[in-house]
Amino acid sequence: MTDTSTSDTWKPVLSRSVVFRHDRVRGADLLVLPERVVVLQGNAGSIVRLCDGVRDVGAIVAELAEQHPGAPVAEEVPEFLGRLRKEGWLK
Repeated sequence: MTDTSTSDTWKPVLSRSVVFRHDRVRGADLLVLPERVVVLQGNAGSIVRLCDGVRDVGAIVAELAEQHPGAPVAEEVPEFLGRLRKEGWLK
């Protein structure tokens, strides 16, 4: 999939109204939004943690591919980031 929302040059960062937190009680990563909390499943937190506005999608994919050899990060990570962007959680 190659659209502008998941372009390798896009440098995703959390939107102003979104806070990334780790909940030690739940043992889960969270996105805290106004009047809503989203519990991130699986490795989603490790992906969001890399969304610092400095790394572009290509760099995020490369870093995760190095950490998880053989995982389909090149296909799944841009799609996941695109979904978060459509929700308005990333800009």
